[in-house]
Amino acid sequence: MVTPRVIATDLDGTLLRSDSTLSDRTREALRIARAADVRVVAATARPARVIDDLFGSETLIDIAVCGNGAVRYAVGSHQIQITHPLPQDVTRRVVAEISRLVPGAGFAVETGHRVLFEPGYRYRPTLDNDRVPVATLSELVADSLVKIMVWLPDQDPDVAWTRLRPGLGQLIECTWSAERAPLEIAALGVSKAAALATLCQDWEVDPAEVIAFGDAPNDLPMLAWAGTAYAVANAHGSVLAATANHTAGNDEDGVAQVLEQLFA
Repeated sequence: MVTPRVIATDLDGTLLRSDSTLSDRTREALRIARAADVRVVAATARPARVIDDLFGSETLIDIAVCGNGAVRYAVGSHQIQITHPLPQDVTRRVVAEISRLVPGAGFAVETGHRVLFEPGYRYRPTLDNDRVPVATLSELVADSLVKIMVWLPDQDPDVAWTRLRPGLGQLIECTWSAERAPLEIAALGVSKAAALATLCQDWEVDPAEVIAFGDAPNDLPMLAWAGTAYAVANAHGSVLAATANHTAGNDEDGVAQVLEQLFA
């Protein structure tokens, strides 16, 4: 196995354990990678404001690609850059179309600095206390946003997106992290893969010099782009089927196991 120049990894269900913590074994593996002058990129749907809580004061990663690729967080300088905001007119159209086609859907938005959610949005993530309730949908779409989250009552995300794609597929990117998870809607062209490709272009790193890890459908483009890709054992079936290399699950430190082999 060739030593990579860049390691890109999803967080939830991949690098993090199921309780949203980073194990001591994984911390040590990241230290070893960083000591070998390998850049480490966290690619996640989570917002930038939780990255320091997840990794602590130690600089274990270089960059976090957040909001599924719409935000870049430089860990050392703590700078947040919203690279691909979702325009207000697109947001309004998306919310109206989903409200029409998916009755009972609930909405929340990520501004890049906090989450706003209306009463119908019933999903409650962990490790993000910057959440502000609003009374009406109109309050959600007052400004440009990073992404829209859609809670689906009694519906599978695949089924919902099949219904929504004909009207919205040319305007937005839509993904989700797990079965029964909310839809996550970003500006057209936004993905973990696109954000990682831009970073690697800036760093003059070829895709063949990148190793990526993931578990969910929203990781598939990134896994396909990287020269070497691993799915953790607990990954979604579509990810396991599309990825030749597999490692142990997130609760068994699967990413750390691969890194230990790489840097042994």
